[in-house]
Amino acid sequence: MSRIGRKPIAIPQGVQVDILGNNVKVKGPKGELNQVVPPEIKISLDNGEIKVERPSDDKKHRALHGLTRTLISNMIIGVTNGYAKGLEINGVGYRAVKQGKNLVLTIGYSHPVEIHPLPGIEIEVPAPNKIVVKGIDKQAVGQMAAEIRAVRKPEPYKGKGIKYESEIIRRKAGKAGKK
Repeated sequence: MSRIGRKPIAIPQGVQVDILGNNVKVKGPKGELNQVVPPEIKISLDNGEIKVERPSDDKKHRALHGLTRTLISNMIIGVTNGYAKGLEINGVGYRAVKQGKNLVLTIGYSHPVEIHPLPGIEIEVPAPNKIVVKGIDKQAVGQMAAEIRAVRKPEPYKGKGIKYESEIIRRKAGKAGKK
């Protein structure tokens, strides 16, 4: 059995979970999320815990078992704590500014780049070289952070560009020059 899939998911105080067929709805203090799960995966709710079960040991069912459990767990964490992903901007003159809900990046192009956040996503700029993407949907937070990073990926020679806070840029040696 899947080690992840067989773990029960504890439902914290203030979180309401509704299972309607193959649709799971989680409502908490930060908001509400929906997830359609595969019809062959069985989800049961008892004693303040959610249990995910699979019908057989087929390769497909084994893969969906752990995935479904993790998606539901991420929804519960999202509506209670939320998710945040930090980005850093490195480079002379590179900076980020928030205008209304939009993010405006000045990162070495001939024009400023304006980024519109996805629904349910909030972008904060605590410093001109730091960006924080927040939301309750883990997938949407990661997607928005990836879209911001893709505007100017960090380059390996000087490390200029937009990178995740925890990301380590492998540096390359420059041109050796003639001796």
